[in-house]
Order: sequence, then C-alpha cells, then structure tokens
Amino acid sequence: MTKQEFIRSSNFAVINEGDNLNTKVETPFCCDLLSIAMSKIPVGSAWVTVMGNINTIAVATLTEVACVILSEGITLDDAALSKAKSEGITILATELPIFEAAYQVYQIIRDSSNL
Repeated sequence: MTKQEFIRSSNFAVINEGDNLNTKVETPFCCDLLSIAMSKIPVGSAWVTVMGNINTIAVATLTEVACVILSEGITLDDAALSKAKSEGITILATELPIFEAAYQVYQIIRDSSNL
C-alpha cells in the first residue's frame, strides 16, 4: 500500500505529510533506541516510536522509512519538525501505546493486501 493510501486508511494524525506519497508502506517497526533502529529498520517501514527529536528525523532519512509514527501522545520539538519538513519525512502521531499503534499499522497493511 502506498504512503498516501496508508495515511487515508489510518486514524493517525498527520504532523507532516512529507514527500514521495507513492512510497510503499510494508511493515511496522517498533524501536526507541536510535542506534538499533538505524541498523535494523527495514526500508518502507512505518516506524513507531516515542522519540520526537531531531535525531529521529536523521535516522528516518538515513534508513528510508516510509513514515514515523509518534505514539503515546509524543510530539516533535520545533527543530525536529523543521527538519522533517525540509527532508520531506512523513510524521504521524497517535495517543496509542507503541504496541497498539504498531498493531494498527499491521492491520491496515494486512487488510489492504486482502482486497
């Protein structure tokens, strides 16, 4: 499913729509330790995290994630939001805990592949 389809299918708040809306969203990925995320996150992931700082945007850029989903009501600080906009990174947000947000990502992707 494309990032644009994913955004429309989810209940996540759009913080920054980002670029490349035809990028595929393929799997959820949960991790809050940036060094591990940087080395293990698959390309095309919807990365669910509570890390709302500029380093998260750097990792998202380096790893080519489809989007970052901030869970637990976390927001981006001003520097991170500015960098997300300049880098074209899609940022979504939810009040859900990390696991529930990732499970919702999984369900959206699964349901789209069953159409």
